[in-house]
Amino acid sequence: MSWTLVTNDDGIAAPGLHALAAAAVAAGLDVVVAAPTEQSSGAGASVIATMDSGRVPVQRHTLPGLGSVTAWAVAAQPAFITYAAANGWFAEPPELVLSGINEGPNLGRAVLHSGTVGAALTAGRFGIRALAVSLDSDHLEPGTEPGWSTAAALLPEVLKVLADTPQGTVLSLNVPDVSPDRLGELTAAPLAALGKMQGRVDDLDGEYLGVRLLGPAQEHGPDSDVALLAAGFPTLTALAPIAEDPGIPLAVLLATNTSGDIPLD
Repeated sequence: MSWTLVTNDDGIAAPGLHALAAAAVAAGLDVVVAAPTEQSSGAGASVIATMDSGRVPVQRHTLPGLGSVTAWAVAAQPAFITYAAANGWFAEPPELVLSGINEGPNLGRAVLHSGTVGAALTAGRFGIRALAVSLDSDHLEPGTEPGWSTAAALLPEVLKVLADTPQGTVLSLNVPDVSPDRLGELTAAPLAALGKMQGRVDDLDGEYLGVRLLGPAQEHGPDSDVALLAAGFPTLTALAPIAEDPGIPLAVLLATNTSGDIPLD
């Protein structure tokens, strides 16, 4: 029996997770939700978990409006949850992993650090198709409810695209937080060199590190995910799970450096 894992990095109580699970159920998927007990943003593909003698705490959870959906709160990072689902937690691995809806975009090569994306990339590592969904809600005024339904409404279209890809394909969807009538067409987009926001870490008297957000630090190409999302287009990007880089001829470099010296020019 095929089934779909829905997870996130904002935690089991996050409304974006509930919106994604509801959209998956509406699309006819057999859904199991398993998400971190606590906020886990920035976890990347970390498989850290709260563990005691090889045991990780899990607790059944009821999602608002989705009482028929099995849901678990897990004392672990999202990538661990995907890892567990693919490696024995359930009778069989999921056929599909959906991660999100993240509150905030995941753009550029900074997706490496995203727990939302990390869960999806972990699925791809095990040959499972996966989709990470993120909503560009950073610009909203405090107290304003993000437009989860705008992102959720795109799920059926993206699932059709994903179904035509090879096993292990990982897609990242970023959606502008605008009303549906202002939404552009779904557009394939390459990753920008950096993310939407840039940061700086300063040494503070040798005792603390100060972390500051500086805002966009450079112009992004007009066809990049950052630029297209800013222009109102939902962007879809195919990501590759980690693999060796065939573009670096290490065997040749090792064979030619027989002296053991490191070439300096």
